[in-house]
Amino acid sequence: MYAPERHTEILTRARTLGRVEVTTLATELDVTQETIRRDLTALERRGLVRRVHGGAIPVERLGLEPAVSEREHTNPDAKDAIARAALEELPDNGSIIVDAGTTTIRLAALIPQDKELVVVTHSITVAHSLSNHPHVTLHLVGGHVRARTLAAVGPWALSSLQDIHVDVAFVGTNGLSAERGLTTPDMEEAAVKRAIIQSARRTVVLADHSKLGRDEFAFFGPVTAIDTLITDSAADSSMLADIERAGVVVTQA
Repeated sequence: MYAPERHTEILTRARTLGRVEVTTLATELDVTQETIRRDLTALERRGLVRRVHGGAIPVERLGLEPAVSEREHTNPDAKDAIARAALEELPDNGSIIVDAGTTTIRLAALIPQDKELVVVTHSITVAHSLSNHPHVTLHLVGGHVRARTLAAVGPWALSSLQDIHVDVAFVGTNGLSAERGLTTPDMEEAAVKRAIIQSARRTVVLADHSKLGRDEFAFFGPVTAIDTLITDSAADSSMLADIERAGVVVTQA
């Protein structure tokens, strides 16, 4: 197993189990403890884990938010599948809002070149992806840009979103549960996500299985605010059943 493969495996275990231990990882991955310590140091430098005595804890458990450049490497196959499934939700010659997020970025990149759409986004990355699309009328929402997500937030963003009404909003989330709804680590991002939902006739949430059952700091909408949830095949069936009972249409990609 090469170092990047070990890093992915270690991070997956940390996020699943809540923490990892050096001795256990060394035994199960068949490498020395010193190799694991170097791996954990590399992951900590990337802002993905926090070293503790004997192991490490994922930053999500500490309430820290990884940068979008780091999150895009988490569950890439699941996110790609979700983005492809989300193409079915695009309106014909209609209007959409594309939220900031690693899965919504993938959706923007997949929009067919012959698709005519009006697209609103507060994500610099999404806007860049669509800036040369021949049949997309692109509107970039302004505001203060958060370095971790490359998304515009604040009063300017909220004011712009209050003046529009689109067919579909494609929304990302850091946490989703039937009990506590949609959550994200940052209050300003939560306010923009809430405004996005309010500006759309339909809301489609794109969330891979790692987001289900998680609760982050800032609430931005109940589960009943979602019309459709698109997740991946690894999502917990009992969690999905709870979400469906709330009236949400669930699609597993």
